[in-house]
Amino acid sequence: MSTALMGGAAVAALLLGSGVALASGGSSGGSMPSMSAPAYDPAEEYRNGVAALEAKDYAGAKKAFDRVLRATPKNANANYLAGLARNGLGDVKGSRKYFENAVKYDDKLIPARQELGIAFAKLGESAKAEEQLGVLKAKATECADTCPQAADLKAAIAAVTTAMGQGPQARLDTAPTLIFQNAAAGDSAYLAAVSLINEHRYEDAIASLQAAEHAFGPHPDILTYLGFANRKLKRYDVAESYYLAALEAAPGHRGATEYYGELLLERGDVAGAKAKLAALDAACAFGCAEAEELRRWIAAGGAPAS
Repeated sequence: MSTALMGGAAVAALLLGSGVALASGGSSGGSMPSMSAPAYDPAEEYRNGVAALEAKDYAGAKKAFDRVLRATPKNANANYLAGLARNGLGDVKGSRKYFENAVKYDDKLIPARQELGIAFAKLGESAKAEEQLGVLKAKATECADTCPQAADLKAAIAAVTTAMGQGPQARLDTAPTLIFQNAAAGDSAYLAAVSLINEHRYEDAIASLQAAEHAFGPHPDILTYLGFANRKLKRYDVAESYYLAALEAAPGHRGATEYYGELLLERGDVAGAKAKLAALDAACAFGCAEAEELRRWIAAGGAPAS
């Protein structure tokens, strides 16, 4: 197992304001920025967008989340919040597209499905609103008031039902829920996830990382951990999607590059793993732990003996 993001260095993560940075494997990686890297930090833009929503600066929020989505278009949270910004601007059709993207990329994002149902009702698309209500009711039945989303599901069902009765007069939401606003809770969830990963409790770690992602947006370290935890559960396609998202948010991210190389090796793609090692060697002029760890994996033909 790589130590680039794990162990004591990760537990000693630096919590800077409302952001998170790891002692190693951070987004800069100690190398020059990639020529393809965005000229802004998607995670910082995400926080700016949340602050703009709270201040009811919907134009500012739209601008911030559009920038996030240019770097990480499949981020469900950013799509949901981009939809809320358009709600604030009165662009119901525009918001619908982003809510559709949000539930496409995260079927469990109940606030986004609620707003999608309301948008359909407001646009007079009653059959589609009814469809979203049906999905919410099915999830509530499966939950049986015992899952963590029970309260959100109950509120969403009530909100979509009311909107269907109001039609074009339905009220659009513009404020993110508390899970998207609380940076302190995000810090706590992130550190809890690190501990859970070190305990090999990967399912619980994923839940905590998703909570941290709500607060911090597409932070490459969080995305890399999500990839790692899913990879340990042998969900290789899911893991790959997170590594790719991390590298979209921060091209050249050393931790994501190393772990992606390990994943490729586990899938038997030796050439792909060697390409990731070459990228690390190019980025680390004086060598780095991530490159050396991936080199050990390649030499061993897989996970090296401890």
